[in-house]
Amino acid sequence: MKIFRCDGCDQVVYFESVRCTRCGRTLAFLPDRGIVAAVEVEAEDAADDGLAWRALAPAKGRYRPCRNSTEHAVCNWAVPAADDDEYCRACRLNHTIPNLDTADAKEAWHRVEIAKRRLLYTLLGLGLPVETKRENPDGGLAFDFLADSAGGEPVFTGHNDGLITINIAEADDPFREKIREQMGEAYRTVLGHFRHESGHYYWERLVDGGPRVDAFRALFGDEQQDYDQARQRHYAGGPPAGWWERHVSAYASMHPWEDWAETWAHYLHMLDGLETARAYGMSLRPVPAGAEPEPAVRATRLDLHAFDELMKAWIPLTVALNSMNRSFGMPDPYPFVLTDTAVAKLRFVHEIVEAQARAAAT
Repeated sequence: MKIFRCDGCDQVVYFESVRCTRCGRTLAFLPDRGIVAAVEVEAEDAADDGLAWRALAPAKGRYRPCRNSTEHAVCNWAVPAADDDEYCRACRLNHTIPNLDTADAKEAWHRVEIAKRRLLYTLLGLGLPVETKRENPDGGLAFDFLADSAGGEPVFTGHNDGLITINIAEADDPFREKIREQMGEAYRTVLGHFRHESGHYYWERLVDGGPRVDAFRALFGDEQQDYDQARQRHYAGGPPAGWWERHVSAYASMHPWEDWAETWAHYLHMLDGLETARAYGMSLRPVPAGAEPEPAVRATRLDLHAFDELMKAWIPLTVALNSMNRSFGMPDPYPFVLTDTAVAKLRFVHEIVEAQARAAAT
């Protein structure tokens, strides 16, 4: 994630910010420019009782707030004035939103939306296809945000034919932590769910039936094996011995589809983490006790398109992050170990993404 600032006072602001804490200006993310900008009301739009925004310099341009901002205060993305859609590029992907009869449901939806937008920020930045079902009925992307109901069928987070379903209970920290412990997972976040499920979606769009499917099977295994049997085997007996030698997580060992989705999610973790480190100008020069300093790793010089550079910078960064957390008595934010096999799979994902970016550019 980049560092954003308020155009009115130069205060550093966050991707999720809606108001500058220093000067009080309204802030919005401009998806067509990939920046958070200060905006001011230009005029009332009598046609639909809406607002017309003018982005301050250097962004400039005319926008309006997304309908989910004015009606529910769960969105900070703007809609370009020339766009006829009343929803922003992120919200128009929503197929089903939660029942908002309770304040808890609205707060859960807001948290889920924040994670979804971080996913979309990365996907759009990578040049990956992000189309609605209206734009692409067969290959578009959509989201269902659902809640369990008394006496009804439980809601399972998952993906099916471009539709990603998220149980909004995952936005509740105690609930999510309870499930994480029950499942024996080292890592479980709402953003992680989005990244994982998007992996299933992009496997269908970028790998399935394409020229790289044989290379995929050589690394991840044959995805044609029965998924239900693999799932039952995994939950009955757990991951196979030595799973960490071949996979980024225990869940990845269940089936090649899950191996890909976990690896895909891990790759997006890496890119977002390294972009943030680069934005803050981080430079690491570890000095182990009784040893010579390690070679410096400068995130400011990092080329996010070069996989070897990504890996060279990623490992020292994760060690530093874990060490900082341990200094505060907190669990490791990066509870993973990457073997050569896992790195090879990450490289495969990187090559798929880079190939798509090149195709999109042409």
